[in-house]
Amino acid sequence: MGQAGLSDSILVGRAQKGSRDAMDELISRYEARAYQFAYRLCGNSDDASDLVAEGFVRVYTALAKFRQESQFSTWLYRIITNCFLDKRKREKNKRHEALDDAVGPPEETLNTSIEVETAVESSERLERESVMQEAIQQLPEYQRAMIVMYHMEMLSYEQIAEALDTPIGTVKSRLNRARLALRDLLEPNRELFQS
Repeated sequence: MGQAGLSDSILVGRAQKGSRDAMDELISRYEARAYQFAYRLCGNSDDASDLVAEGFVRVYTALAKFRQESQFSTWLYRIITNCFLDKRKREKNKRHEALDDAVGPPEETLNTSIEVETAVESSERLERESVMQEAIQQLPEYQRAMIVMYHMEMLSYEQIAEALDTPIGTVKSRLNRARLALRDLLEPNRELFQS
C-alpha cells in the first residue's frame, strides 16, 4: 500500500521509526500549505521558502519528540510561526529590515483564477490584495500570525491556541485587537473594500 492513502498519524509514527518514505509523504502533503502560510506571514517568496525549509528541518529533528497530542498540521504551523518569529528577532537585532517586506504575492499566484473578470475588476482586485498584504505586513508579528491563521488558513481558535501555545481567551482577545489594528491600517483605503 502506498504512503499517500495513510493518515498523518500513521505517517508520523512510521517517520518516527525512520521511514524516509513516510517523511517524504508528510513533506509532500504539507509543503504547499506550509509555503502559503509562510508567505502570508512574511510577504516575500524567498523568505517564505526559507521559512518552510527551516520549518521542515525542525520537524525532522524534533519528530521523535512529537507525541501526536495535536494534529501534525497544527504542530507544523507552530514550528513555522516560531521560525518566522525567530527570523524577525534576528532581523531586529541586526537593525535592518528587508525592502521586500511590503511586496505583494508573486504574479503566478495571482493569475490562477478561472473566472473571467474585466480589466477594471482585475485591477481593483489586485489593488485590494496589494493593500491588504501591505497592511498585514505592518501588523506586529503575533497579530499578523493571528490574522493569517484565522482568516486565511481558516484555523479554529482551538487550533491557533494549540499552535501558539496560548490560552483560547488570549487568542480571541489578540485576534480581536489584530482585526481592529488591521481595520485602522485599511481605513485610508476604505473605498476599495466596500461592495
